[in-house]
Amino acid sequence: MNYLSHFQRYKLRYEVSALFAYFLINATVLATSVIMEKSRVYDELPFSLWEPFVWEYSSGFSSLLLFPAIVYLLEKYPFQWQHIKRSILFYLVISVLFSLSHVGLMVGMREIAYALASRDYDFGQVGFELIYEYRKDLWSFIFFVIVIKGYQFIVAQLQGEANPIAQGEDNSDKPAMNLDRLLVKKLGKEFIINIEDVEWLESSGNYVNLHINQRIYPIRSTLTALSKQLSERGFCRIHRSHAIRLDMVESITPQASGDSEVKLKNGKTLMLSRRYKDSFKREFT
Repeated sequence: MNYLSHFQRYKLRYEVSALFAYFLINATVLATSVIMEKSRVYDELPFSLWEPFVWEYSSGFSSLLLFPAIVYLLEKYPFQWQHIKRSILFYLVISVLFSLSHVGLMVGMREIAYALASRDYDFGQVGFELIYEYRKDLWSFIFFVIVIKGYQFIVAQLQGEANPIAQGEDNSDKPAMNLDRLLVKKLGKEFIINIEDVEWLESSGNYVNLHINQRIYPIRSTLTALSKQLSERGFCRIHRSHAIRLDMVESITPQASGDSEVKLKNGKTLMLSRRYKDSFKREFT
């Protein structure tokens, strides 16, 4: 398995790990910076040593919790350059909601931490502090949007995206059931893959990953829709998360739970859930 295929397989794990590492490192640097800056001015710190870490970690963890919502926002309501004024206004409103949510989560975490230390947390004058926090949160929101879109662009260029030939070439209204070959655009190049070469399908959010000889090609669709479109081409759904090409099956091993393990000729083992077992058996009768 090459590096790109490995990354695609464990993409979510890498993304979560990278986000967690970023917010942890950033919060630690900011907390220690507060301590060092105050140490220059005061002979004795005007706060307990643990307090800056509570301040920064609560802020960082709150942003981490809200990060998936920003990803969803960009997917559901992408920025529309043809309606730029409306998009800017919409995203400004969202940035205010982001800031309020961030402050609410952050203050809640600090209240809990201070209560555990038998201390009271003072947020300050609410109006002033909300404006103060929004200044920072607006920039954080813009930064997150840029990072997310930049990351998605780079990943899309590296792994490519598959589209039916008919849609890729002439945008015709040819039904999806005529899906036969796919056009993949990758790193400025275009090449064709045949549906009959696909070994199995894997659900991945708004995409379905097509697995071909240890390579992965995403196509924008749901597994339910795509597996139905490909049913007449020898594909069968065996789990809520994946479907297989029937002539790739090497063996089936029943499990005590009622599920079964399906081993493919390429060595891949997938789970056949009880929900799809009957429809799977019908394909072989």
